Amino acid sequence: MLQEFSFSHNFAVENHLNRKVMKKLLLFLFGAFILSTSVSAQELVPLTVSIIDEQPVTNGFPRTPITAPIVYIDDYTLLFEANHPEYALNIKDENNNIVYSTALYSTQTQVVLPSTLSGDYQIELVADKYYFCGYINL
Repeated sequence: MLQEFSFSHNFAVENHLNRKVMKKLLLFLFGAFILSTSVSAQELVPLTVSIIDEQPVTNGFPRTPITAPIVYIDDYTLLFEANHPEYALNIKDENNNIVYSTALYSTQTQVVLPSTLSGDYQIELVADKYYFCGYINL
């Protein structure tokens, strides 16, 4: 009889612990879901790279290829990773006219574009002898 009580008591304790773990797990998953839906408003801006100056600036050793910066757009805000090179940022309309231009410093992580812009635009980031190009919709 004593063993039956011990077994049922252990089962009840394990069941209670499992419920606590499940509640914590569900709370964590719910929080992760909420966080992922709030971050999903940011959209990655794919960029291509072009060379402005074809002259090699090397000492004869092969160099690694340049990688495009990672840029996200969230409404009228462009988001950049920290500690990137300095860029000249140009926003061009469909006629290739610059409608917005600013300097983007290496410590800057965001640029808010004017809310008067509406439609499809080309984004250019110019740094040294490279420029990166992509398209955004505002």
